[in-house]
Amino acid sequence: MTVLFFSVRRNGKSLGQMAKEELGVLAGIASLIGTFMIMIILIAVLGLIVVNAMKHSPWATSTVAATIPIAMIVGFYMRFIRPGRILEATLLGVFLLLMAVYAGSIIDQSETIRVYFDHSGLFLAWAIIIYGFSAAVLPIWMLLAPRDYLSTFVKLGTVIFLAIAIAILQPEIKMPAITQFVDGSGPIFGGGIFPFVFITIACGAISGFHALISSGTTPKLIDNEKHIPMIGYGGMLLESFVAIMAMVAACVLEPGVFFAINSPIGIVGSEAHEVITKINSWGFAVTVEQMNQLADDVGEKTLFARTGGAPSLAVGMATIFANAFGKHLLAMWYHFAIMFEAVFILTTLDAGTRVGRFMLQDILSNFHPKLGQTSWLPSTIMTSGIVVSCWGYFLYIGVIDPNGGVNILWPLFGIANQMLAAIALSVGTAILIKSGKIRFAWITAIPLAWLLIVTSSASYQKVFSEDVRIGFLSAARVMTEKINLGNLPTKDLNVTEKLIFNLKLDAGITIFLVIILWVVIFDVFRIAIQSRTQRGKKVTNV
Repeated sequence: MTVLFFSVRRNGKSLGQMAKEELGVLAGIASLIGTFMIMIILIAVLGLIVVNAMKHSPWATSTVAATIPIAMIVGFYMRFIRPGRILEATLLGVFLLLMAVYAGSIIDQSETIRVYFDHSGLFLAWAIIIYGFSAAVLPIWMLLAPRDYLSTFVKLGTVIFLAIAIAILQPEIKMPAITQFVDGSGPIFGGGIFPFVFITIACGAISGFHALISSGTTPKLIDNEKHIPMIGYGGMLLESFVAIMAMVAACVLEPGVFFAINSPIGIVGSEAHEVITKINSWGFAVTVEQMNQLADDVGEKTLFARTGGAPSLAVGMATIFANAFGKHLLAMWYHFAIMFEAVFILTTLDAGTRVGRFMLQDILSNFHPKLGQTSWLPSTIMTSGIVVSCWGYFLYIGVIDPNGGVNILWPLFGIANQMLAAIALSVGTAILIKSGKIRFAWITAIPLAWLLIVTSSASYQKVFSEDVRIGFLSAARVMTEKINLGNLPTKDLNVTEKLIFNLKLDAGITIFLVIILWVVIFDVFRIAIQSRTQRGKKVTNV
């Protein structure tokens, strides 16, 4: 909300632009570059979530694919066919989305049609890359705006119905409050509770991505400053509410089922009996028959190693909805949940790509003014291509990773998101100090100090930890040793070499982002000291 307010007061300037103007030259440039890099990482991880949700799932893929032409239909309807008829367009869009879920079930049952939507993760990654470029280049009214609008209604409606179902059913929480993985040895994430739990809790608490969208993009849609608290603070409250609903949906699953869905093949193996044996050895009961039956009930071939969180959340939501509104519709509820997740994730992806394009154009304008013009088509195409290529590379690495991109991208995603939040809070603190409101600077300075501690300690561990499940460099070193000893099959050699390069790249990016963050922090200190000195001089002169 703070960033949104400051951006509105500065004619909708982006976070990077405000950093460049409010901080010193070095810190401003560092913030601009760091924000752009962080945005790339965030978009890549969001794309990975969608890929893992749709992988070899014709029903999910066809449903999510249908949301694109549906959004465009709504866009054309509101712009050309029935301008101003928002209610009509809303009802049309929601109806078509529900029909897309139903049509997905028909496609899934058709042996002729389903093959056109049954794709590997790599194919879907390329599809999302092409979509991201198209969404960034097309006029905002054609795809991004109607998709955002529809996703808001779907999200609100789904979360409200989920809350009602939870209140009615009062489902039992089956996941233990504390497991043996509290020491950081779990199959999904490596590392202790501190600091890593604090870089996984983001959207409903302190989210850099939300701060970025709250500057530059959201301010241009606000008619009155009185709407800022509802949009800024209210949005965070809604995100927190969504987070609670998601936690409940995940925790009502049997722990064995949860780990079977979310554990990557690099940890538990690729064969069903390997997965079950491994999970049972942890003390969580689950059987192959149980997982096969669940997959059949929700209309999937398999639910093993569906990392990323979206499939397990969809199973949990579908279970709650089915128990409340009809168990015979479990598959329909599951794919509705997948569609619900994919729609607002893709909304974030295309909005983030467009914002990334604006940021890159802002950076390039320092070299040539024409490149900074968002309305100049050659600049739009070139910068969109660069942004999509950058996050597309990380998405590709996440898809080919045998651990599902969990150990490589997810921690970097969490660190980057919270670092972006720290940069946003730094800008807010600097603006308060320079505006003569230093007595209110603690409002942004206290959470800034906490984020500084968390992100710096998490970054240090991710780069230098000797634990191969935590440290980027140690994991790269172990993979290199395997290659040198000839312990890898020839078919895995190419992928492993790419993973080694990416682990080293991630380590370099993490170090670079930490340096940028501290450059910004020191500049905020400089501004605070300078402000205090100037105040002291004024008092002396009086």
